[in-house]
Amino acid sequence: MKRGVKIGVLIVTALVWIAACKKPYAPSITASNVNYLVVEGVISTGQDSTIIKLSRTVKLSGNASTNPELNAQVSVEDNKGNTFRMTELANGQYQLASLDFDKTANFRLRIITADSKIYLSDFVAEKDTPPIDSIGFIIQSDGVQLYANTHDPNNNTRYYRWDYVETWQFHAQYKSDFITDGQELVLRTAAQQIYSCFGNNNSSSITLGSSAKLQQDIIYQNPITQVPSTSEKLESKYSILVKQYALTADAFNFWQNLKKNTEQLGSIFDPQPSNLNGNIRCITNPTEPVIGYISVTNIQQKRIFIDNSQLPLAWRPSYPYQCEMDSNFFCALLGGGTCINEVELFLIPIGSAQLPIAQFSPPNGPGVLGFLGAGISCADCTIRGITKRPIFWK
Repeated sequence: MKRGVKIGVLIVTALVWIAACKKPYAPSITASNVNYLVVEGVISTGQDSTIIKLSRTVKLSGNASTNPELNAQVSVEDNKGNTFRMTELANGQYQLASLDFDKTANFRLRIITADSKIYLSDFVAEKDTPPIDSIGFIIQSDGVQLYANTHDPNNNTRYYRWDYVETWQFHAQYKSDFITDGQELVLRTAAQQIYSCFGNNNSSSITLGSSAKLQQDIIYQNPITQVPSTSEKLESKYSILVKQYALTADAFNFWQNLKKNTEQLGSIFDPQPSNLNGNIRCITNPTEPVIGYISVTNIQQKRIFIDNSQLPLAWRPSYPYQCEMDSNFFCALLGGGTCINEVELFLIPIGSAQLPIAQFSPPNGPGVLGFLGAGISCADCTIRGITKRPIFWK
């Protein structure tokens, strides 16, 4: 046997032996019963309402993805003795309407949870956010890259964060012209249309920018998000509302570490986990970790629209479901000449799995043979959006 072949046999044997000795590894952290408070939001000193979201960390091995903190008492305090109580909305969100704050004051957040624990953020001075100069996009080979431009002529900002809300118009795969009333199929009214809808999505990634190493405080074409060329967001018209926040150096470091810990892990070459040193403490139990950083700033925002006519003609949206239409006959012949009414059986009952699309007739003759039908996911856009036109849409 040749030496190379012998070495190859030994390597294969070793690999088989190693694979046989592998045991599933479940890190102890996935089973630990962590229940840390997570605080999201900023204290807004501008025209926007202050919205704070409270939740609890969940087990990596658990089924729950979110765990909102309900029935808490949340308030904004300044260092001049004023207190502004927030109103609980839903899903762990708490709101304070736009107020004429004393901008010479420092502010902090006070949280008293339902189990009587007290949490306080540090007093923080307002940091003014400069306006967004523009939101633009670059057409790439595989999609659209959106970006933000901004600057501070006073060179005082240096650190920035952005988030956004996307809205887009899309269509179902098939247009359902008819609807059942439980007795027969009738034409849909305009109020009953389910073909054209609007989708909505909030940003879920952390987007940061810094001009700290530059001579001038200018941010040019900082990436905000990327929309693939096959996304149905680009099918008709797409809009994005970008919000901009000024950060202190400490706040920027917090968000940067959070980004590394949540978005950039996966190989030994990625940034490794680091401590999240926020500015919120549990007064009741000082050893209890709290995740979050409260900034005080006015919020700047800008919206743009992208029409499908501005994009390459070759781009085609990919529908998220496999779709096909079925023919439902008024008289479908079975063996022995038996005739069944498929329209009455599959389309007319309330709650049927198929929706009526349109009538079909004989190829070369008058009359109607039946109705075409399709599954709800292929003919009803409201399972993924709403038909009401947003007030800002144009």
